[in-house]
Amino acid sequence: MGLVGVQGDGNGEMALSLGSKNKYKRMDSELSDDFEDDASHHHHQLERKKSTRKYVLACAIFASLNNVLLGYDVGVMSGAIIFIQEDLKITEVQEEVLVGILSIISLLGSLAGGRTSDVIGRKWTMAFAAIVFQIGAAIMTLSSSFEVLMIGRVLAGVGIGFGVMIAPVYIAEISPTVDRGSLTSFPEIFINLGILLGYVSNYAFSGLSVHINWRVMLAVGILPSVFIGFALFIIPESPRWLVMQNRVEEARSVLLKTNENDTEVEERLSEIVAAAGISNGEKNEEKAVWRELLSPSPSLHATVYYSPEIFHDAGIVNKSKLLAATVAVGVTKTAFILIATFLVDRVWRKSLLYVSTIGMTVCLFTLSISLAILGKGQLGIAMALLCVCGNVAFFSVGMGPVCWILTSEIFPLRLRAQASALGAVGNRVCSGFVAMSFLSLARTITVGGTFFLFSLFSALSVAFVYKLVPETKGKSLEQIELLFQNHNEWDGSEMELGDAQHLVHKA
Repeated sequence: MGLVGVQGDGNGEMALSLGSKNKYKRMDSELSDDFEDDASHHHHQLERKKSTRKYVLACAIFASLNNVLLGYDVGVMSGAIIFIQEDLKITEVQEEVLVGILSIISLLGSLAGGRTSDVIGRKWTMAFAAIVFQIGAAIMTLSSSFEVLMIGRVLAGVGIGFGVMIAPVYIAEISPTVDRGSLTSFPEIFINLGILLGYVSNYAFSGLSVHINWRVMLAVGILPSVFIGFALFIIPESPRWLVMQNRVEEARSVLLKTNENDTEVEERLSEIVAAAGISNGEKNEEKAVWRELLSPSPSLHATVYYSPEIFHDAGIVNKSKLLAATVAVGVTKTAFILIATFLVDRVWRKSLLYVSTIGMTVCLFTLSISLAILGKGQLGIAMALLCVCGNVAFFSVGMGPVCWILTSEIFPLRLRAQASALGAVGNRVCSGFVAMSFLSLARTITVGGTFFLFSLFSALSVAFVYKLVPETKGKSLEQIELLFQNHNEWDGSEMELGDAQHLVHKA
């Protein structure tokens, strides 16, 4: 019996042991399941983050295609005008008008584009811009006289005006806060890419006959707009525009595609709804902060539009060498805008503006001295090339992308498109004024004197940045809007993200 008792005790101990093991197994199983669930959730979040970023990146790229048209026109016209003058026998005044009229006319497109995008949407405004430009480019390609060429130039200008003003607004409105700066600089990248392609086109087709080469150069500019038609089937409408149309559910579906988690989507949607005045029936117009309206430095337009004339004045006579030098300018400009895209969400916007404006001032002043003193020797040519490339490099790292970013960020939702249109108008007015007066001004006070004048304006821009430009890095569009609404709590100094969030909670 004792043996039986021992066996019984042994069975009991074994049963207890087995029960404990089963308990630990169940706990291990539960922990394993929890771990697998967490791992699966983490994997899902990573996959969603990747797909979201790819989607937003694709939207930014397609929205920026219209800006290739502007850049290409600027770049290609700098070389094509040499052959147009020879083929159509146009005067110097007609040359200035032909080059500069696009910038002046494009301001009409920009002015109309703001209101148009509020009515038909950001997406379809981009489509309209591409169609108008295509028609204008086709007319220019087939033109046989200065008058017909001007008609095509006017239409192309209107199309460019629409496209240039809407791209930064659209990208700013679909982008996550953390990536908004770099993505909103894409239009500037594509302008630079277009300029580079224009310079390359000049060089590539300059060997054709004078009657044909400039037409081929202009015709190539139609190609980017073809891709815009394809883009319309991919990119969504701006969620902020959809909210303004009371299409909140559609806006939510877009935000789900462009944000990494559902909580952020709901938070962002509620901010947009509040900013649009839908949640409380608010219909009053907010005061626009016009003092923050920025436009690129006029001097940049001169070094891009008339770089062949600058290098000719420095001593380069051969046409092929002139166009090859402009390619170097285009490569420099494109390379440094890519650097700016990497930096714009990593450092303060104002820091980039300081580097940009100070660097441009030094380069423009040095260029003016070089052209005036060194003459047309090898040293003069080298200094001219260095200063022009330096000027476009400093422009591209700050003034070029940051100005477009700021004008798409600082205005209230209901005024954003139309106010940004005025920013584009300021850009085109400066560009057109310089393009239409540079040759005459250079003939009056010399090319060196002209760039000395530009260096003075560039120096003034440094003070403007210090006194009037706000810091917007790391803030959502709605937080930036609240900063201006609560202007009594903002003394004009740089505010941190936490301060902006405090205002949001307070509101």
